[in-house]
Amino acid sequence: MQDYSATLKKYMPEEAAPIISNWINHTACLFKISQSRSTKLGDYRAPFKGSPHRISVNHDLNPYSFLITTIHEFAHLQTWNKHQHRVKPHGTEWKKHFKELMDPFLKLSIFPPDINRAINSYMENPAASSCTDLHLFRTLKAYDKTKNNALTVEALEDGHFFKLKNGRSFQRIEKIRKRYKCMELTSKRMYLFNPIAEVFLLEQ
Repeated sequence: MQDYSATLKKYMPEEAAPIISNWINHTACLFKISQSRSTKLGDYRAPFKGSPHRISVNHDLNPYSFLITTIHEFAHLQTWNKHQHRVKPHGTEWKKHFKELMDPFLKLSIFPPDINRAINSYMENPAASSCTDLHLFRTLKAYDKTKNNALTVEALEDGHFFKLKNGRSFQRIEKIRKRYKCMELTSKRMYLFNPIAEVFLLEQ
C-alpha cells in the first residue's frame, strides 16, 4: 500500500496524515487535492460504472479546515458503503459516521483549544457543512494564513452589491430564514447564499 502521509501533511496537521493515508488505502478511494472552489470546500462522489469512491478537498484551506472537510467527505463514503442511496446525504446515519471518524483526532488533541471547543459544540448536531455552523466557521477562519479583503454575505446590508472570486456580480436583496436572497446583476436571476459565503464589496 502506498503511504500518502508525506503529501497529506503539507495540507493537514502532521499527526493526522497517517490516519487519512490509511483511510485512502483501506477504502481504495481516489483522493484529490483540488483547486479552490467558491461553492464548496470538498466533494464526495460514490462509485459509478467501475470508478472508485472519489473525494476532493480544496488545496487552499488551512490545515484544520482541510482535515475537518476530509473527515466530512469520508463520512459520506462510510454512509454510502453501508446504505448506498437509501438515506439522506446528511441524515442521522451520516452524522453517526462523522462523529465516529472525528473521535480519534479529538483523542490525539490535534486541534487548538478554541477549535476543539467549537468542534465539540458542532458535534452535538453536525450540519451539512462546517460552513453552516457559524461559530466553527469563524473559529477556523482565524487560522487562515492568507488574509484578504473578502467579507461575508451576512456582513453586508440589503441593497449592497458584491462579486464572487469568479467575477460574477450580485445584489443582496433580503434574508430568507437562514440564507440570503441575492440577484445576479447580468441575468437578474435570484440565488440563495450561505451567510458566511465570502464575497467582495462593489462600489455603489
